[in-house]
Parts: sequence; structure tokens; C-alpha cells
Amino acid sequence: MKHHDPRAWQTVALAASLALLSTGALAANGHAAAVDPRIGTGGDGHTFPGATVPFGMIQLSPDTAMPDFKHAYKWAAGYQYGDPSIMGFSHTHFSGSGHSDLGDVLVMPVAGDVKLDPGEPDKPGSGYRSRFSHDSEVEQAGYYAVTLSDYGVRAELTAGRRVGWHRYTFPKNRPAHVLLDLRPSIYDYSGKVLWSRLRVGADGTVSGCRTTRGWAPGRELCFAMRFSQPMVSRTLYDRETNVVYKGFQGPGNQAEDHDAENGRALEGVFDFGKLDKPLLAKVAISPVSEANAIANLDQDGKGWDFDARRTDATAAWNKALSVIDVEGTPAQRTGFYTSLYHAMLAPTLSMDVNGEYRGPDHQVHKAQDKQGAYDFYSSWSMWDVYRAEEPLMVLLRPDLSTQFIRSLIATQQDSPFGMLPVWAYQGLETWCMTGYHAVAIIADAYVKGVRGYDANAALKAMVSTATYGNYGDLADYMKLGYVPIDKETEAGSKTQEYAYDDWAVAQMAKAMGKNDVYASFEKRAANWRNVWDPQTGFMRARLSNGQFRTPFDPASAAYGSDYTEANAWQYSWYVPQDVAGLVAAYGGDAKFVGKLDQLFDAKVDPAIFKNVEDITGLIGWYAHGNEPSHHIAYLYDYAGAPWKTQQRLKQIMDSQYHVGPDGLVGNDDLGQMSAWYIFTALGFYPVTPASVEYAIGRPFVPKAVLHLPNGHTFTVVAEHLDDAHPYVGQVTLNGKPLDRVYLRHGEILAGGELRFVMQAEPNRQWGAAVSARPAAMSAYRP
Repeated sequence: MKHHDPRAWQTVALAASLALLSTGALAANGHAAAVDPRIGTGGDGHTFPGATVPFGMIQLSPDTAMPDFKHAYKWAAGYQYGDPSIMGFSHTHFSGSGHSDLGDVLVMPVAGDVKLDPGEPDKPGSGYRSRFSHDSEVEQAGYYAVTLSDYGVRAELTAGRRVGWHRYTFPKNRPAHVLLDLRPSIYDYSGKVLWSRLRVGADGTVSGCRTTRGWAPGRELCFAMRFSQPMVSRTLYDRETNVVYKGFQGPGNQAEDHDAENGRALEGVFDFGKLDKPLLAKVAISPVSEANAIANLDQDGKGWDFDARRTDATAAWNKALSVIDVEGTPAQRTGFYTSLYHAMLAPTLSMDVNGEYRGPDHQVHKAQDKQGAYDFYSSWSMWDVYRAEEPLMVLLRPDLSTQFIRSLIATQQDSPFGMLPVWAYQGLETWCMTGYHAVAIIADAYVKGVRGYDANAALKAMVSTATYGNYGDLADYMKLGYVPIDKETEAGSKTQEYAYDDWAVAQMAKAMGKNDVYASFEKRAANWRNVWDPQTGFMRARLSNGQFRTPFDPASAAYGSDYTEANAWQYSWYVPQDVAGLVAAYGGDAKFVGKLDQLFDAKVDPAIFKNVEDITGLIGWYAHGNEPSHHIAYLYDYAGAPWKTQQRLKQIMDSQYHVGPDGLVGNDDLGQMSAWYIFTALGFYPVTPASVEYAIGRPFVPKAVLHLPNGHTFTVVAEHLDDAHPYVGQVTLNGKPLDRVYLRHGEILAGGELRFVMQAEPNRQWGAAVSARPAAMSAYRP
């Protein structure tokens, strides 16, 4: 097909952009106006800039590249801010994941001649992708717009829970087409689709399904799409067999495709002629069936009022974000509300309007339990989100935590292995990462009073997961008290993570009065001591014969080593259930604090981690870009030096976050990096989920009011907050001096005021007493 000179259409594109921005676009308002979805779209943040609603099933966003799995890391969300062109808009994306997949139902509006392959990014006109300028982009919570400069098309996107809405304004003098490509997927463009189907119904509904062999093998995703104007013609392609089906609308022509296209490389091109008004499209998806996708579209996709749906999306975000009112500078508010926005993207709804979802057994189930119907959620990056993202939801949205836990229980009951999710999305398991941290999410909610689910079924699911011997060599762990490195990779960190998870199981069992379960798992929770080496002062992996593996280099990090995405310097601090015991193991407060200072103050060449993509954001050995480090700055609280926690937190906040596309130093990991920011900005952090205590750090916003679900408000105030006053001088809770460095969950729920008075120099006496420290398994006195 002939290629038209794109430069002739750049003037048209700019004019269309300016006109729409000045007349047709709606301004964001409320808290949503402070959100900047560009944050994290550059570097290694792996966020997407497109349209979605809180915890929604649809993430409608532009894709700039979908490379093969060897090169997919930076495009885990499909979009990189530095890329010059867009290949289309797909409807499913992870936010901030360290692994890639999804990118389902790729749609591209085309003006003029149509090419059937995306082409090369550095060769304009080589395919259907189009160049664009960031100047033409509008990124808001629930809305995205861009001008495709090679076509002169203004594309606008918004979303509901199950439906993505498109509005395309085409040049009036060029034929308008919409291309649908079922071949691409984020992670592996070629060879990933096992099977797909594409058809056009008598009413013009385009629908189909595809099965992929990506991160979750055998994943099926179906869709249904409708347009606001009838097609004048259409062509369906099987690019693998070169079968082409042409259909035409109008009198005497059959609109129904009796012989739907089936194959592994399907595309559709839908033609609308020259248009004098915008073309709208609405797309629903389903993890279950084509019929369910159509039903989702029928119920959730009524009408054609794009602006009303955009208003609905903005309203949904304003409601979600209004749980916290924050005062501060524009940059502080943008950083805070964008973090809260990112923390409310996952897990995602993964259930159709009829209550059906697909489970880890690949079978269809109904979201119904003893409590009745519920919403089923998936996209569980457990190794990341149990630390702060899910505790944040327990604090702010316990109603959602209830739905999440019911979803977790259902997934365990549907699992062929009786396991809670490890890293699951759209109901399917990937077995990525380590530990069984779903137990921590459930226990954290339970001990903090979240109910509305079958607690006995939950505890049963937790115990079933923690005793499934075939997972991660739990069999040897239960027998030896540690995971042997000659049997299982990353055995050192797995032992530590299992021990913490066991402690979480114990806490829930204790709260339920299940004393036998409590005693068994409390004993297992001390297994971290079996990988502690007092000779070197590091956690180390052991062999089956009990000896530590040699040679040993605490700086060494590699996939499949003794530790998960970390080295000994980073993982040797991971005993969140027994920090006091770890302090004692190091030899007391002074030695513990000294070793922490060594961690932060070390001179480290980042090249040492060149083969481990996730280890980023270095401050010495501390790596804020990956989760094993996230609690470490707070550990000074447990050794009588909370002023050093305050000092380190300022280092981290100043160097690891900022407003801009590269404003996240590492993967947001489905909201964990952002949830860390929110808690830290408020002045406290859940070092030990499944405990009712939060370690106090220092605030980074002058005032925040939490609107709690019980109707109470909890206000955090920071007096004299600026760079010249980085330390906490004193703290009061409801007007009374607070001499301890922890806050209880119940104290927050009761409402009131936490007031910090900041000062220039550290207060070395505040919080130094042993009695002032957060709780731990071990009773420790220096």
C-alpha cells in the first residue's frame, strides 16, 4: 500500500489537538487533579499512562512497544516515555510489575491506507504505528488523549470497571479505519498466541477470544467491541494462512460472518469512510467467554456518551482518593495523590457481570460463598504488596480487603494444589517469586479487625499453603528447619520468608483461639535463626548437611543465588517478626546500628547488579528499587536510634521519588513502591504486617486527614516541616506526649491527632528506651 507523507498531517493533528483541548476536553477536578499518571512511565517504574478506574478490570493504555521476552523488561506496562511512536491501544496492563504480559485487544485508528504490521519504531511509515508528541498527550486519572501525528487522528480514552471507551477524531478528508490486531502481547510479540477467534455479528458487534502461552500459560481472554457508526466494509485476516474474509454492509449484503476466522494470527480492519464527526468504540473483556464479554458490554457499556463516562471515571477517582485530604506544595500533593492512585490499581476485578471468573484450575467458577455473592479480584504480586500496599487497604478500605480475602480463599479452594496465590493474574497462577505471603495479607486484616469472610476457611487455606511440601521445598523446610541450597535455589531468603509467613499464620491462629496451630507456627517462625551465621554477621544458605555454602561473598547477587533478587547485605535484615531477636544476634544496639550505617554508607558500584534488573535505587547497599530493602530504614527504631530512621527516610524520599516520568527509581510493583511513599509521608509504616503496630518515622507532608471507614478522622500534623528541620523533636497523640516509636492500629481507628514538631537537630533521647520500641517475638534487653 502507498505511504502518505506524515508531515502533511502534522498541521491537521496540531489543530485538532488544540481545538479538542480548548473545547471538548473536561478538566480534572478534586483530588484526581493532583494525579500525574506519567510518573513511573520512564526508567524502570513500569507504570502505564492510560485510562482505568480504581481496581478496574480495564487498563486502556497506549503501547509503544511489545518486544520479545528477552527485551521486554522496560516495556512491562507496554509504554516507555522515551519512545517516539505508538503501535496501538490495548485493554489490559500491569502497573509497575517486574515481569510483563497482557496487552490484550490492541486497537489502532488509521486514517488513509492501512498497513497490517506495526513496523519498526525507527522507520516511520513502515507499519501501522504512528509517531506522536508528548505535547499532545493529556494524562489524567481515568482519561488519556494523544494525537497520532502520522494520521492526524486525535485519540481519547476513558474506562469503566469492565469497559474501555475510545473516541477518535479523524481528518475529514481521509478514509477512517480501525485496525484490531490479536497477535501482539506484552512479553512476546511472535508465537505467543496459541489460538484466537474473530467474528462480526449481524448487529456489527466485533467479538472474539484468544489463548496465550505467556507468563500464565493457557490464559484465555475474550472481548466484545461496538462502534457508534456502522462500518461500510470490513476485512478479517489470518496472517498465518493468508486467508482473507471481506464483508460489506448495506442492502443485499449479509452482515453476519457465518464462518468466523479462527487461527493464531488474526487481524480485522473495519472501514468507516470519511467521517464528519468523532467515531466512538467501546470494548468489554471477559476471562471466561465471548458470550460473557458481550453481556459485560451490554450491562456496563450502555449508550455513547463518552464525556459522561469520562466524568464517571473522574468521579470514581475523586471518591477513592478522598479517603485522605493532604495539604502541601503542588509537588507534595502530586507525589502523594499519584502514589495513592497507583496503590489503587491492583488487585484488579477479574469477574464478569454474571459472577463468573476463571480459577487457577482453568475452570469457570462463580463468586459465591457462605456470605453470598462478592467481587472476585486477581493480579496478586504477593511478594511485593503484602508489605505496605495491602496494609494500606486494611487501614483505608477494609471493605475492599474483605473482598480481596474472599477472592484469596476462593483461589485456594479452586487450586489443584490447595495453595493460596503466589503471583496470580486473571485468576491464573504464575508461581513467580518466593514465600507464601497471601497468609500475611489475610492475617494482617484479621488481627486489625477486618471481617466479612469465613475465618475458619481462611485459616485452613493458610495452613494448607504453608504445609504443601512440593512448593519451594517446604518439605525440607518442615523437616530441617531451613531450605537447603543444594535442593532449592534462593534457599537463604526462602527460609527467612517462610519463617515470617509462619509467624503471620500463628498470629491469626492465636487471635482465633486455635492454640495448637499457633504453637506449631510460632515455633516455625524462629527458623530464621537457622540461616544466621554469627561468624560473618550475615544470613546464609545452608546445605542439606547443615554446613553453610561456600565460598561466600555478601556482595554477590544473581538470579538463582542464595537470595531472591538481593544479596546478603540486603536480606540479612529480613526478620520483620523478630527485629529484637535480630538486634540481639548482631550483638546489641550499638553493633546493630553500626551495621545499618555500614549498609547505607557503603561505596557501591551499581554495575555489580547489572545482571539483576530489579536491584535499583542504591544508597550504599540499600536498594529502594526492590522490596527486600523497604523496611530497613525503620529498623533503627528497634535499636534506640529513631533519629537515624528519620535521617535515612529523608535520604530515600529525596533521592528515590520525584514528580516526572522517571519519578520512581524501580518497579512500582502493583502499588508497593507507592504505598511505601504514602505511609512514609504520613509518618509511620507497617514494618511487620500481621502486627497491630506501625513503626514511627517522620512525616513528609505538613498535614493529612484520614477519613476512616468507621466515620472517624485521624489527622497528622507536622509543625516546622521543611528541609531545615528534618528531625522529630517531639510527638503528641491527642495532645499527650508520645514517647514510644510505634503507633497502634486501634489508636488510628479511634480518630484524633498525631502531631510532630520538627527541628533542625536530632532528638537522641526520644524513643531510645527499650520500652519505647515496637514489639517483636523475642524479649530483648541490652
